[in-house]
Amino acid sequence: MGRGDGSGQGRALSAHLSDELSSEYGIRSLRVRVGDVVKVMRGSYKGVEGRVLRVYPKEGRLAIEGLNRQNSRGESVPIKVHASKVMLIRLNLEDKLRREKLESLKSRASGTGEGETHG
Repeated sequence: MGRGDGSGQGRALSAHLSDELSSEYGIRSLRVRVGDVVKVMRGSYKGVEGRVLRVYPKEGRLAIEGLNRQNSRGESVPIKVHASKVMLIRLNLEDKLRREKLESLKSRASGTGEGETHG
């Protein structure tokens, strides 16, 4: 997961994009952020969709809207789902830098951009 300095946490929090998003942006996975809408693909909660409420970088897990359980005191606490077990359905594009990065990826995927070509 990295060198112990947090360098691998971004990779640990990445999730696959849905087919629509993948073809739109030309990438396969992206880091999950608060506000993204995800669908659980594995485990007991398979098929559940919800907005990401919180990200736990050190654990590589997410709290998803609607996934809660009762703790021993009867309080409702979020169920943490591993980022690799979800698929991104809709992206939160409120962050200007993320939006610009995705727009550049989109133009590169469509072949109309003036960015660098790799290969």
